[in-house]
Amino acid sequence: MTAPAPSAAAPRPTELSGRRLAARAPARRDAVRAEAAGYPVLIVAGLNNSGPGHWQSHWQRALPAAERVEQADWGRPDLDAWLQRLALAVERRPGALLVAHSLGCILAAHLALRPQALQVAGALLVAPADVDTHGPAGRLVESSGPAPRRRLPFPTTVVASRNDPYMSYPTATRLAQDWGGTLVDLGAAGHVNVESGHGPWPEGLALLGQLARRTASPALSPLHEL
Repeated sequence: MTAPAPSAAAPRPTELSGRRLAARAPARRDAVRAEAAGYPVLIVAGLNNSGPGHWQSHWQRALPAAERVEQADWGRPDLDAWLQRLALAVERRPGALLVAHSLGCILAAHLALRPQALQVAGALLVAPADVDTHGPAGRLVESSGPAPRRRLPFPTTVVASRNDPYMSYPTATRLAQDWGGTLVDLGAAGHVNVESGHGPWPEGLALLGQLARRTASPALSPLHEL
């Protein structure tokens, strides 16, 4: 069962091609780093966390002001407990960019109902997990549903794959629309993780840089290629 379509009055998301974005990125796989001063980035991982080879872990090591939102039990998502950890992290790092993957994207969307959402500069939401349909992860992710269907109060980029086993592309498109985000179509990119061949993923860092330039937060510095 797919999630219900939004009302006809809802605006359509801006859609970008992942191939077109990759073509803009430098051919060399240099890391795109944040300036050391004043660029908070919060890594929001999903079910079972992101291992050392995952692009989120690569970025955490590469970005000087990045930190991961740690959860007490990565294998058993508890929406209230996970959301509280995220809210506290945002309070500590006002003006942060959220970099979320899979179930972490849904967690970031749930934050929109809390006052801490006003302290978020923007969010890069990569390969959201479908918490409204029984899928490969089963009830572990369904406990975080239903997925929020309101416009998020911060600039958002939703990155989706056309063969993601954890969310169909049409469902991701509707979420991007509901959230008021820019939709990036990666084509057939699996779940955008280690298994799908996404290690350091410099093209994703380029998307983070584009998101940073869209924000109006004075706490952020531009991303630079080194």
